[in-house]
Amino acid sequence: MSRQGGEPVVLRRAEATDARAAADVWLASFAAALPTVVRPRTDEEVLDYFRHVLVPLRETWVAEAAGRDVVGVMVLEEGELSQLYLAPDWRGRGIGDRFVALAKERGPRGLSLWTFQVNAPAHRFYERHGFRAVEWTDGARNEEREPDVRYVWRP
Repeated sequence: MSRQGGEPVVLRRAEATDARAAADVWLASFAAALPTVVRPRTDEEVLDYFRHVLVPLRETWVAEAAGRDVVGVMVLEEGELSQLYLAPDWRGRGIGDRFVALAKERGPRGLSLWTFQVNAPAHRFYERHGFRAVEWTDGARNEEREPDVRYVWRP
């Protein structure tokens, strides 16, 4: 546990009751960080994905502030850091750093991830944590049809 701005923040495995809050974090973060990226799913479809796939079937973690509010979400899947999103007003408080440290603990042989090419802050963040860009695409393989970049971390 750590305190950021006076409020304790705990990283814990997501429970079924966290699906709505985790989806809300994802939606708010996506809108704030990626305003030019067209989202192919409705809010309700995103919630359904969290409710029926990510939380029950994937290794999903949440950052909980002050014992009540979900302010971040991370999903790990077979060596891939497939989701890492923070509530916009909780960025810059070290929670993302803690999520990446946890991901490295859970994937000690290495991790990969994809992020959009337009997301320069994410590039700086992951590079600061030792990830290297290894592949750039035109976006033809992702739902958003947005050019992306694959990052890899090896211990």
